[in-house]
Amino acid sequence: MSHKRIPKRKAAIAAGSVAALGAAALLLPNANASQTDAKDAAPKTLKAADASDLASLLATQLGEAYGGAYYDAAKQQVVVNVVGDDNNVTDAVKKAGAVPRGVDNSLAALKSAARTLKTDATIPGTAWSVDPKTNELRVTADSTVTGANWNKLTSTVDSLGSGMATVKKSAGTFKTFVDGGDAIFGGGARCSLGFNVTASDGSPAFLTAGHCGVAAKQWSDAQDGAPIATVDQATFPGDGDFSLVKYDDPNTQANSVVNVGNGQTVAINQAADAAVGQQVFRMGSTTGLNDGNVTGLDATVNYPEGTVTGLIQTDVCAEPGDSGGSLFTQDGSAIGLTSGGSGDCTVGGETFFQPVTTALTATGATLGTGDGAGAGGAGDASATAGAEPSDPAASDPAAGDQSGAGDQSGAGDQSGMGDQSGADQSGAAGADQSGTGADDGSGMVSSNG
Repeated sequence: MSHKRIPKRKAAIAAGSVAALGAAALLLPNANASQTDAKDAAPKTLKAADASDLASLLATQLGEAYGGAYYDAAKQQVVVNVVGDDNNVTDAVKKAGAVPRGVDNSLAALKSAARTLKTDATIPGTAWSVDPKTNELRVTADSTVTGANWNKLTSTVDSLGSGMATVKKSAGTFKTFVDGGDAIFGGGARCSLGFNVTASDGSPAFLTAGHCGVAAKQWSDAQDGAPIATVDQATFPGDGDFSLVKYDDPNTQANSVVNVGNGQTVAINQAADAAVGQQVFRMGSTTGLNDGNVTGLDATVNYPEGTVTGLIQTDVCAEPGDSGGSLFTQDGSAIGLTSGGSGDCTVGGETFFQPVTTALTATGATLGTGDGAGAGGAGDASATAGAEPSDPAASDPAAGDQSGAGDQSGAGDQSGMGDQSGADQSGAAGADQSGTGADDGSGMVSSNG
């Protein structure tokens, strides 16, 4: 097979990059501004991709009064939690274009409570993240946490004080989503390719999950096929779940796109931080395309293999084989890499993702090919650029052919690596499996294969 992979698929549901708001547009009011001006200031209407920029700026400005922030998708506004009754702080939030909301816990206090959990209750099968909507830590225990471990967890949460954290039970078991089968293959394991990048030395590479990178050194794009890429760096467990895998052929050309099935791709234009409340899409080689929302940040997950920190928590479903797959927004922002969670795409569950921005910083890689393709292939994206996000044809690019392991293979052109739809993957996973797709009522099609 050729290692020069230039995808033939040109239809896309995203076009052009979304310009991040400049810091100058988000600066807090001048100290001489009147309180009357602040009261009259209307909240800004922002896209979710810009919410984290505004939240980060206010976090720096407000200090201990900052209690976190989240994105109100219905109103397209950023809600900022404020501790205390300092009118200057409230006015600053309003002048910045956000909506102030009084809360009891500062973000610093919540992070301190998370450190206590890490010290006193690091138990396999548990996870926690900061939930700014409830202004608490969201603590979850899977079905394996029982008896003394359950008592230890709940007593530790109680010791944090009232209103600091809540615990809930998950019916499933926390695990990394790696399994034997199709997509990208290494050492008998199957994972999904996340995003194509350029390594710091200029060589072509891709990002996937760290637990995939430690499972095997070499990876193929077909079951029992010859290796096409070699792991350069891998982090798992510990401070993340990501790996950088370099293509063995230095002439590999892999565009910065995610294949979402039915001959369509999403052009990836930039990497962005997640915001709680933001709608996201996940692509994986087992279950194909699914969507949901970000529910927590800075999550800690205690997998059987060890503790992983700094993850994104969502309610998007995933299953074994989806590990390493792309988490992205409809407008083309790379958000995360699938790590693990509980449940499946039949019953749902909690899922966790490695932030792409952190993985890029740690590995020294840059998004895209480094020769212009990383700009997202905007020229190819014009086919459906006029579609509105609310249009099912735009938000459901895989409708009609949601093949979980054929047309949507993570090793094929899911991320612009090559054109390996349907028949090309039949040796690994059988023919087109679109018959397993089921409309979940949200305009997306999910595959339970």
